[in-house]
Amino acid sequence: MKASLTRLFTEDPLARLARGNPAFVKRYESEPDPFGFSLETYARWEPFFRFLFEDYFKVEVRGIENIPADGPGILVGNHSGLLPLDGAMISMAMTGQHRAPRRIRYLVTDWFFSLPGLADWVKETGQVRATLDNARKLLEMGELVGIYPEGIRGVGKPFRERYRVLDFHPGFVQLALATGTPLIPVATLGGDEIYPELTNLKSVANFLKMPFFPVTLTFPWLPFPLMLIPLPVRWMIHVHKPIKLDYPPEKASDRKLVLKLAREIQYEIQDDLNKMLRRRRFFFTGGAAEKLLDTEKEPNNNP
Repeated sequence: MKASLTRLFTEDPLARLARGNPAFVKRYESEPDPFGFSLETYARWEPFFRFLFEDYFKVEVRGIENIPADGPGILVGNHSGLLPLDGAMISMAMTGQHRAPRRIRYLVTDWFFSLPGLADWVKETGQVRATLDNARKLLEMGELVGIYPEGIRGVGKPFRERYRVLDFHPGFVQLALATGTPLIPVATLGGDEIYPELTNLKSVANFLKMPFFPVTLTFPWLPFPLMLIPLPVRWMIHVHKPIKLDYPPEKASDRKLVLKLAREIQYEIQDDLNKMLRRRRFFFTGGAAEKLLDTEKEPNNNP
């Protein structure tokens, strides 16, 4: 254990990642990225997020094989957790459990790019400013694009509204239709409970120019970084089969159709979350042999 910790802090991050995930490093080590992704920065932070994924949240994943090994795809899911750890956990599943590990380029709100220091970290770990042009460029590059159509509202939900999926903004459907890209729904259970939000102080948020100012069990009462420690809640991620929208690109301007398709995918994810909640037997991460779900019953993935 001591030797492992020593190596963690002394070994070159890129060399460590190359030893643990050679396919991922080979895929991106010589590929320049116009959006600022840095393999070295990713390698430096990968052990931390892997610890959260494997040991702290004990994330269980189903359907990771539904993400294509090559070519563009749009991952769309429910958003949760105040801090966007849901995207990080899906990325860890993709890089650690998929036969062809790939990065997922999440489209993130402008607010993250307005914070000194954080903006560079967000870019270097693979995230991209949420614009239509950026999304199109990523898909043209054959990337996986991650979209949370609830937007910032999804991560700012109060605890009493956990796992109630808010209406999806239909832009992801327009993007999929216009580019002919398959949609991959992803349902995530666990994130809504790691930072139970007691209330949202909107006046403070407006004063500080923040999207919301949550009051949780630890924030803002405890000093940094204790205020950011999440509860050790078990997670489950279910990646659904890709949906290829069988419509011509011009249908992207058909508002009625776009809204209909967006709602169908929203309801598919909500239905899956409801089933997960009914089957969940354990809440916190105690006991390695415990399972989050009764895996004998598979959810219905038909939209």
